[in-house]
Amino acid sequence: MIAFWILAVIMLGSAIWCISASKPVYSVVALLLHFAALAAMYLTLNAEFLAVIQLIVYSGAILILFLFVIALLSSGVASFSVGPNRLPRIAIPAIVLIALALGFFTYAMGHAGAVVPAAQAGSPLGPVGTADVFGSVNDFGKALFTSYLLPFEITALLLMVAVIGVILLAGDHAPYVATRKHAAEVRREMREAILREGRQ
Repeated sequence: MIAFWILAVIMLGSAIWCISASKPVYSVVALLLHFAALAAMYLTLNAEFLAVIQLIVYSGAILILFLFVIALLSSGVASFSVGPNRLPRIAIPAIVLIALALGFFTYAMGHAGAVVPAAQAGSPLGPVGTADVFGSVNDFGKALFTSYLLPFEITALLLMVAVIGVILLAGDHAPYVATRKHAAEVRREMREAILREGRQ
């Protein structure tokens, strides 16, 4: 029960951070934290397959797609300034955080069988990894390709439409900029052209 409340607070905080962040990259980081907490929540429910899929598909694939969308839509619109090197200051906290997360996931995987979830109708309870029980791969596959086949196909269609839309929106309509000096010259020329149009 304590793990549930901790994960619930993390998920709510990361969701609020995701929609209130000032920069899109911060929103992606908050979404990654939310996905990790959701995967840990699945582990506490003995749904180990859903936890792995949550990390592989959403965190490893769809979140990277979001990053590509942000990078493509930001290219040619605003210049990126090179900031200070923060890697030496963030390396130790990152290593500590990764070690704590690894320890938490190891503990959760070892004690997941002690948590009794609310089973669905027709899915008996059982230890983690057993076939034909609640949260197993077989149980998930049956639900996905029978009861939830139409939402699954609609989701696949929406993702394909989103990819096509990103490609169309991120088309290279801006002039090619090879260097920062050339980019500064292009911005100055565009500013001067706008000022000339305003005076006429």
